[in-house]
Amino acid sequence: MSEVVRLTLVSHAMTDAMAAGRFPLDEELNPLGRRQLAGVDGGAADVVLSGPELRARQSAQALGLTPAVDPRLADLACGSWGGLSLDQVQPGELAQWLTDPESRPHNGESVVELIARVRGWLQDVARTPGRVVAFTHPAVVRATILSALDAPPKSFWRIDIGPASSTTLHYRGSVWTLRSAVAGQ
Repeated sequence: MSEVVRLTLVSHAMTDAMAAGRFPLDEELNPLGRRQLAGVDGGAADVVLSGPELRARQSAQALGLTPAVDPRLADLACGSWGGLSLDQVQPGELAQWLTDPESRPHNGESVVELIARVRGWLQDVARTPGRVVAFTHPAVVRATILSALDAPPKSFWRIDIGPASSTTLHYRGSVWTLRSAVAGQ
């Protein structure tokens, strides 16, 4: 029997950009976000990782953890849309981005590119025995779920990942299994 890798992904807590419906910049957690983390259990971990953004690192630190930063856990790069609200984006461009996972009208990263990046990271995690906790972003959690389930990229926007939520996957042998998803506070 092969050893099980237990991966828990924790979506960072609320930021002002999330609350206002803006595309993110490298912002910190807001007061609500800090309160949301009070009920989150990062669990026992052999390895603690986070995306490079401040909001991901602060989420781990709020639970008393010191993560190693992995750039592959970075948020979906929204290019020229960073800091803009949804109503500041051309409706046709927004519709294209939400329906075509290969598009990148913001000159950032496409959903397909994000999934490929996360798939490579997930392959490396599969070789990490024990428990791994990764603090990251809703987009990265979605990409991980799609990769684990071998689901099509067009399903990306159909997965709702809330702030301060956790998603657990297990890897045994050669396959990932979605174990649970727990909504944030």
